[in-house]
Amino acid sequence: MNKISPKWLHQAQGFGFVLFAGVSAFMTYFSMYAFRKPFTASTYESVTEFQAVISYKVALILAQVLGYLLAKFIGVKVIAEMQHTNRGKAILAMILAAELALILFAITPIGFNIVWLFFNGLALGMVWGVVFSFLEGRRTTEMLGAVLSLTFILAPGIVRTVGKWLLESVGITELWMPAATGAIFLPLLLFSVWCLCLLPAPNNDDELARQHRAPMNGQQRWAFFKKYAFGICCLILSFLLFTGLRDFRDNFSAEIWQALGYGQEPAIFAYAGIRIAFIVLVALGAMVLIRNNKTAFYSNHGFILFGITLLCGITLAFEANLIDAKTWMVWLGAGLYIAYIPYNCFLFDRMISAVGATANAGFLLYLADSAGYIGSVSILLYRTFATPEISWLNFFIHTIYAVSVIAAILVVSSLLYFHRVLVQNKNSQISDTKSASLSVA
Repeated sequence: MNKISPKWLHQAQGFGFVLFAGVSAFMTYFSMYAFRKPFTASTYESVTEFQAVISYKVALILAQVLGYLLAKFIGVKVIAEMQHTNRGKAILAMILAAELALILFAITPIGFNIVWLFFNGLALGMVWGVVFSFLEGRRTTEMLGAVLSLTFILAPGIVRTVGKWLLESVGITELWMPAATGAIFLPLLLFSVWCLCLLPAPNNDDELARQHRAPMNGQQRWAFFKKYAFGICCLILSFLLFTGLRDFRDNFSAEIWQALGYGQEPAIFAYAGIRIAFIVLVALGAMVLIRNNKTAFYSNHGFILFGITLLCGITLAFEANLIDAKTWMVWLGAGLYIAYIPYNCFLFDRMISAVGATANAGFLLYLADSAGYIGSVSILLYRTFATPEISWLNFFIHTIYAVSVIAAILVVSSLLYFHRVLVQNKNSQISDTKSASLSVA
């Protein structure tokens, strides 16, 4: 039990606890985006000093994503082994390091300052795993995860809107805008981390329902992976594709909206984000109601497949001129996040509970994330060097179709594999029970 937690919080395992924990986690990760995404609100077309085979903005995104990617690999070990007493300090250290990198980015000459985006990504790449570790292993994890997952949808658009406002209304320069946006959200970040640290650990009822969650050393991580290798690999590879597509859409949303004719509307990011968040929250809210771990684990696969269907179908409708650009971007985002979010909040947490293992979701999250950002870097490099003649919009549409088909095959393969594993586990348990009964007799 967390000794610094107030008594009322230990007693409020219902609505009060969910509200406090959900809002604390949401605001923490929402604030993190203010240190990561604002720079993408600008196209940096005015930066003429940078001469290279790629644009200045692509170089910035690549640098940050590579830092983020390295952090994910480090996080496979660090997040899995992190002691709970160090989590709050770890978040604060990461955020302050990210803000320092943004300040150094602003004062370092153009070209040389790209390296600071790498360190910014490196600092922020493990924040998600630490925040989610406060929420996993609880009977209310799906509900808390659904609230936390809204940050993926709402935060990038809103912090980019703040960044655009600083550029166009306040007069902050393109180089100082990212650090200024982070500074605005820093007080909220400090307060929300303090609130997270007040949360009590999962109680006995939580552990009975969702398995005990404990740090995992290297031997334990390898044994768990090896036992379920095929299914885990299918999920990781599909997540790689979704992460690459999500990051491309996120990082180049300014260019995509511009190609669609909405480049001069600063509020367009928030417009889409709010509508996407509402659709996704309604869709994923149904997952909170499923109590049985195996049923929920299967349902996670179903939701991902539903997201893929929506992602592909709405794009076909847009190309057939059945819907307008705004409608397409909103429902496209909804389909993408319906497919993407279960990996981050529900899928691995339910997987551990369904197979009956003592583990932690942070290990699986960062195993998937480390692969996911390889997908992000790969798609960006392919677009930059292999197909530079294709517009951002057309490349985005082609990528949607490719990701939809390949990811659907991988998710179905995972579903069939884990169904076989769970049936075998059930048969083994029945056999053990019969053997024990015969021994007693």
